[in-house]
Amino acid sequence: MLCPICQYTNSRVLESRSAESGKSIRRRRECMNCQHRFTTYERIEFVTITVIKRDGKKESFNKSKLLRGIIRSCEKTGIEASQLEAVVNQIYVELQGRSQKEITSAEIGEIVLSKLSGISEVAYIRFASVYRKFQGIRDFVDTLNHLQNQKDNLGFTATLPQSSEISLQQDGLDCKTAKVRN
Repeated sequence: MLCPICQYTNSRVLESRSAESGKSIRRRRECMNCQHRFTTYERIEFVTITVIKRDGKKESFNKSKLLRGIIRSCEKTGIEASQLEAVVNQIYVELQGRSQKEITSAEIGEIVLSKLSGISEVAYIRFASVYRKFQGIRDFVDTLNHLQNQKDNLGFTATLPQSSEISLQQDGLDCKTAKVRN
């Protein structure tokens, strides 16, 4: 470690402590040449995760951007902000654990959906509608059926009836009737 005063390379460690809730080590050092005392911090260096967007552009992974998207899909669902922050942290740790440091936005979206399916069905549908760019009711119905099949495979009771009709009306006219099947 270089002394900040004389640039001498040898120093001795006088004291070491855990800092930042165990995320770093604080070391108090003394230069062997000029006896100047200084402090250094040792932290884990995280490799930057690069996100490959749909259009092929690349950008650095941004936890706050992901959190904003998840918060938006969870509005008025009663889910605590701390729980959403924990989800984002879980996703970040999962991405850091991968050997590959480039990931597509589609992969991140699927990870988010897998986390949201266990938290809130409403948040899952909202996030999926934006992430998968739903074009109409058929996309919603397909996603609801997919979510229902996941729940059925895990032994949960059905939240949608086995067969029902969804009718859309505009200005009193019957515009479209869609059959929902499991």
